[in-house]
Amino acid sequence: MKIKYDKETDVIYIQFSDDKIEESIENKPGIIIDYNQTGDVVAIEILNASAKMESPGRVIYEDA
Repeated sequence: MKIKYDKETDVIYIQFSDDKIEESIENKPGIIIDYNQTGDVVAIEILNASAKMESPGRVIYEDA
């Protein structure tokens, strides 16, 4: 999994796989989900991230 935050565009991109994106759907305003050919989620893009979360540039990773 890869997580990227672009301060200039204020976008967070969470990538789950390197599969080719076949379809992108904006399910909620500013939340775009990318799907592969079989319908599995490839990535999630969050637009205007700083308006949706406290610290978009800070990531806390927990392994349970």
